[in-house]
Amino acid sequence: MSLIERPAPGSYPAYFDNYLGRVADPWPMLGVQPTAVHQLLAGLTDAQAALRYAPGKWSIKQVVLHLADAERIFAYRALCIARGEVQSLPGFDENTYADVSSADERTLASLLTEYAAVRQATLALYQSFTAEQLNRHGQANANPVTVRALLFVTAGHEAHHLHILAERYLPLLTTGA
Repeated sequence: MSLIERPAPGSYPAYFDNYLGRVADPWPMLGVQPTAVHQLLAGLTDAQAALRYAPGKWSIKQVVLHLADAERIFAYRALCIARGEVQSLPGFDENTYADVSSADERTLASLLTEYAAVRQATLALYQSFTAEQLNRHGQANANPVTVRALLFVTAGHEAHHLHILAERYLPLLTTGA
């Protein structure tokens, strides 16, 4: 895939700026992120993957499932908008999703397998879009957004969480905290 033009300001909600700021080109990021996730987490035990870096924060397992959940939602929004949906698509409460996900009752291996499958489906979907479809505008969570912006958000959202995992969670495992 060739370099894709950045979404214009106003073609996505301002709260996505953090994610878009992490992405120069989403295509290579989306391709390498599954390897990065696997390298970062696959060696952890299920007990280690239940780690929370602070009270009230998600466990590593919940973060992995959150990546899959959010990516599914971003892809669904992209699909709907690319296909011409004119209704505003619903938002979601990521904390409620994490709380009721039962992620901590699953194995880390099962979560990583699910995450990898979601990414493969996401790549196939985004690669199917024409330039016209990437530029389509829609509404999600009562905010304007384009398919192109959702492509960038998908890569940037994961980059954000990979940074948090590496900065806040994994150091606790190496220090024995």
